Amino acid sequence: MAHTLPSSIYCSRVLIRCSSSERGGQHRSNAAVRVNGAAHRTPLQVGSALETSINRSLAELSAPLLTTVDGQERSRQNIPTEKQAEDPFRQAQIVEGGVRYQQTVVVRSYEVGPDKTATLETLLNLLQETALNHVWMSGLLGDGFGATHGMIKNNLIWVVSRMHVQVEHYPIWGEVLEIDTWVGSSGKNGMRRDWLIRGRGSGNVFVRATSTWVMMNKNTRRLSKMPDEVRAEISPWFIDRHAIQDEATEKIIKLDSTAKHVESNLKPKRSDLDMNQHVNNVKYVRWMLETIPDQFLQHHQLRSIILEYRKECGSSDVVQSICQPDEGSISPGENVNMVRGPLLLPEIINGHHSLAGALHQWPTKYTHLLQLKASDGYEEIVRGRTTWKKKLCTLPFNKGEIPVY
Repeated sequence: MAHTLPSSIYCSRVLIRCSSSERGGQHRSNAAVRVNGAAHRTPLQVGSALETSINRSLAELSAPLLTTVDGQERSRQNIPTEKQAEDPFRQAQIVEGGVRYQQTVVVRSYEVGPDKTATLETLLNLLQETALNHVWMSGLLGDGFGATHGMIKNNLIWVVSRMHVQVEHYPIWGEVLEIDTWVGSSGKNGMRRDWLIRGRGSGNVFVRATSTWVMMNKNTRRLSKMPDEVRAEISPWFIDRHAIQDEATEKIIKLDSTAKHVESNLKPKRSDLDMNQHVNNVKYVRWMLETIPDQFLQHHQLRSIILEYRKECGSSDVVQSICQPDEGSISPGENVNMVRGPLLLPEIINGHHSLAGALHQWPTKYTHLLQLKASDGYEEIVRGRTTWKKKLCTLPFNKGEIPVY
């Protein structure tokens, strides 16, 4: 039976009343958006009254968040209106002629996994945070989440269309990292952003990453050309340098229901949403990896991930994660039998899941697809391609790394 759930959301001095009911025969727009060659309808498939009301009302809250100090109202964000050379609170600075961003961070205890190394989610969050901090210090930030003043004027937002992350080594708990990020041109209407994560003391590279960004009209959800005034804002920051020299260019194939591993009925939680009320990109990766067998993950760690984004995911969407191993990617060097002495009986190996997982010849490459349920089937959210290597046990004080079996 249809029913209405009224709710109240307080933002600064504004009260917004919303309803999740879709009475009245409202229909979704069929406006097509094309990302990575895929056409799709309006990205967010949520109760239209609720989603539209929240997004429109939040967008209208352009006044800065204020706090009272000594009887006077002051901004809580203090977004710079001019380029800042350094930020002592973030331990960051603008270097290389005032265009490249550099920040020092420490791997915290809650950012590592059971093996005391930073998780993939931690690394991806660091990439996102330093990118936003770069725009913050540039003096171009207009809304607190990456859009420049010219973009706000033209009702535009950034959307990532492709991302490639290579992990050479995983930093350990307490390790001090130096993260560099910069931007460059990508075609006529796109922007490239690259990152390097290094050990501050050793200079060893831990992570290389590159991404491609395009502009979208936040109301029509259509991709947009880059306005001249926006190009004038960001082009002085462009650097012709690539973190990944041999960038993969082949398209990721689309999987179907015949894939080997399928996880259905995945639903976003409130904690998965970002400031735009959409599922955070890091959550996509988590959903992808949930389809890979546990025995494989116990003995392997991700070396490379390529993501091709096609659609946004909203709070009420239901997601399916599909994964297909590349059986031709089994490398003899990745599955060396390290057991010494008498031959172990199959019964012993099969009875010990950890040992069986270590000795099993696993593929080292997987293709992924996240898609959401629609009225006429499924619609793609993101395609992915992962490459893996044997998990290494990192010893303290940089004494080296040994394989885990």
